[in-house]
Amino acid sequence: MNDAARRAPCALVARLRGVWDGARTYFGLMLLGAMGLIWTVFAVPLYHLLPRRAGLRVGRWLIHWGFRAYLRVLQSIGACRFDLAALDALRDQGPLIVAPNHPSLIDAVLVISRLPGLACIMKSSIVDHPSLGAGARLARYIRNDDLRGMIHLSVADLRAGHQLLLFPEGTRSSAAPIGPVKGSVGLIARQAGVPVQTVLIETDSPFLSKGWAWRAIPRLPITYRVRLGRRFDPPESSQQLVAELDRYFREALRDAMLPLPVPAIPAHDD
Repeated sequence: MNDAARRAPCALVARLRGVWDGARTYFGLMLLGAMGLIWTVFAVPLYHLLPRRAGLRVGRWLIHWGFRAYLRVLQSIGACRFDLAALDALRDQGPLIVAPNHPSLIDAVLVISRLPGLACIMKSSIVDHPSLGAGARLARYIRNDDLRGMIHLSVADLRAGHQLLLFPEGTRSSAAPIGPVKGSVGLIARQAGVPVQTVLIETDSPFLSKGWAWRAIPRLPITYRVRLGRRFDPPESSQQLVAELDRYFREALRDAMLPLPVPAIPAHDD
């Protein structure tokens, strides 16, 4: 058998695998979009009917269980592998800032799926979206467009006894292993007088990282693993906390399972 004949079955298998990976990838993205649209049908009237406190509880509880179910579907079709159990230790530990690194768009889904009642700071464009933002508005997630307002609402949420999901980088990682830590995490922690619990997210794929091309197909399954990092006490100096967090993340993630940020990833052929 010549080389061309031997390569033909391998090329066919690679092509079929690419088709299967693409089908699972787009199914996962469409499922998440469909879940958001379905939830909007209920979230819009509930926002106007329920008192603020009740709407907050209902909204956050349903988002938590919706994300949990979504990840189970991704795992059941072999698209992803998840190791998120470490987050369960944070339940019922009182108000604190949950501060993960941010390699991918799915990071918030990973964390919220394990921690019911978690507040979240979101892009104002998502909160204001007529369909995608309805659930966020019901859950009273916090907009990020006004720094002073964001800090005020975050501190109030923490003082009410909730936990807050805040990515210290403010956006997806723009460098390896993380981008620069923003000052808002220090300001909120100091004003609310709460500790900052670092969370280390690892993945073996650049899927949905900063610069990822939406039409690109990742190699499946993708592994996501979460570990609890160091907990920082409520700070006296917000600037000192920011500097310590930056140093800590860079050291803790130095040998972590993280892909390099890339400007774009083409669809794979093998």
